[in-house]
Amino acid sequence: MSRKKLVRFKANEENPNVIQAGKPIFEEIKGNWKNGQFLNEYPLVVELACGRGEFTVGLARVFPEQNFIGVDIKGSRIWKGSSTATAEGLQNVAFLRTQIQQLDKFFAPGEIDELWITFPDPFPRDGDEKRRLTSPRFLDMYKPLLKEGGIVHFKTDNTGLFDYTLELVKSRNDIELIGFTHDFYQSEWKDDHFGIKTRYEKIFTEKGEKIKYLKFRFI
Repeated sequence: MSRKKLVRFKANEENPNVIQAGKPIFEEIKGNWKNGQFLNEYPLVVELACGRGEFTVGLARVFPEQNFIGVDIKGSRIWKGSSTATAEGLQNVAFLRTQIQQLDKFFAPGEIDELWITFPDPFPRDGDEKRRLTSPRFLDMYKPLLKEGGIVHFKTDNTGLFDYTLELVKSRNDIELIGFTHDFYQSEWKDDHFGIKTRYEKIFTEKGEKIKYLKFRFI
């Protein structure tokens, strides 16, 4: 392991806004995010596969009266968002280091107010469908964790993954599709990015890729 990674992992161990294995709060956080981590009653907004946390931290800047949690397994990536939030004194940001398929071990039923799935790995092969973060098994896991009426947002540059997700959402009788677009920045939903573009989103748009977006709620 490189020295840089060792330094970052050490910082994650010491930073209270990182919840990961080895910390007592890791085993106790389920159902206790507001009382145990944020010490307030603000809504909880979760970003899956948050990477370096640019969107999670960006949302926290815009909405100081909401709590934001970025979820990713890569500690070196989480370090970036964690360090930025600490440097800016953002108390409404936390990062959970875990596999996303373990999400229900860290959130109680109805604990999440809003969910963002931003530019996940598309896993284009048919045999990898179950690994897609919008596949039926993941949707079935998210459903009980969201409060009643909680919104799920999905953004991607990948047309195949977007069309797959849109078709799946439309086919389910337990989902209300609120809206969707194949060209986010030319749509009525364009303000839903709140002025935040991640590094990869900038790369995609500069290459001429259209960003796809949909949002829905479970009913």
